[in-house]
Amino acid sequence: MFYTIKAHIHQGEQTGFVAECVELPIVTQGQTLDEVTENLREAISLHLEGEDLAKLGFAPNPPIVINYEMAAVCQN
Repeated sequence: MFYTIKAHIHQGEQTGFVAECVELPIVTQGQTLDEVTENLREAISLHLEGEDLAKLGFAPNPPIVINYEMAAVCQN
């Protein structure tokens, strides 16, 4: 059983940010971190609307845990 919904955010190839869920087939994007996290929350809500979370293997009201990948800072 999943107790959290896990997602990964990384910078887009050209601009903005991309968020992808680990356990669910959800991908969304936004120009800012605030926008991409709000879009992710909305996409998850829409995806799970009307679903029985227990049948999908989730605990009731699972929190969203986000992993954010930052570019490394290289110093010469």
